[in-house]
Amino acid sequence: MVPPEGRTAILAWYAATGRELAFRRSTDPYHVLVSELMAQQTQAERAALAWEAWVERWPTVADLAGAPVADVLRAWAGLGYNRRALALHRAAQAIVADHGGVVPGDVGALEALPGVGPYTARAVAALAFGRPVGAVDVNVRRVLGRMASGGAEAYAPKAMQELADAVVPPDAAAAWTHALMDLGARLCKPAKPRCADCPATAWCRYAAGERPAAAASQAPVTRRVAPRFETTRRWLRGRILDRARDVAPGEWAAYPDAIGAHQHVAVREAMLDLAAEGLLEAREGEDGPEARLPG
Repeated sequence: MVPPEGRTAILAWYAATGRELAFRRSTDPYHVLVSELMAQQTQAERAALAWEAWVERWPTVADLAGAPVADVLRAWAGLGYNRRALALHRAAQAIVADHGGVVPGDVGALEALPGVGPYTARAVAALAFGRPVGAVDVNVRRVLGRMASGGAEAYAPKAMQELADAVVPPDAAAAWTHALMDLGARLCKPAKPRCADCPATAWCRYAAGERPAAAASQAPVTRRVAPRFETTRRWLRGRILDRARDVAPGEWAAYPDAIGAHQHVAVREAMLDLAAEGLLEAREGEDGPEARLPG
């Protein structure tokens, strides 16, 4: 468990040194939802820049729900994982259709929205509504696991969620959520954590030298050498979408050749997968496959 003194120290550290990110200035539930989906697997600073342009263009849920999906996908350029853009658009439509255009504050209702999982639902509930729930991402898991037991490997997912929920200060859920994210991103790093600079060192079992055994329900981690990004299917999907973004609205982009190290058959397969997911419209043109953003 994280003692009250440790929580007080972390909140004081965040109040004095917390990152100034644009989306932290708003507690509007829709704005928070946008920022959380943008920041998944994307640098917070880059997400913050994109967020400012996004909420200026579509300041309300209804504005986004009524936007053409092609415009939404164009606005998502540079953030990666383009399915998040489609999920956010569908979530906005669901909020308008099922919740009268008002983002729900209940975790269960949030989790029912397209693209919103347990972490995002709890982040929105805590940051926008002040609900005392713990949003557990990889950084938060590492911080809490190290403080409470010397390492996150001591906790199965359900136990970690219970720990995260239990330590949220009831009157400071939003600040606490931001503070743990900052602590994990800036100091409590996976390798070479900066324990000497951490506000919670005095209450941290990891800093004291403790290292736990893995939770029995957790499978051992097998480390693999990651392939070069340019050889991955994710890279190829991004380049296919970028080409579709570059043509004028309604026009078709042609894909007659290989893209990078990916041969034409792989390009065609990836394009068809993107079309099946609703991220593209595809057809067979005179010189090969063509695609455009959905209308």
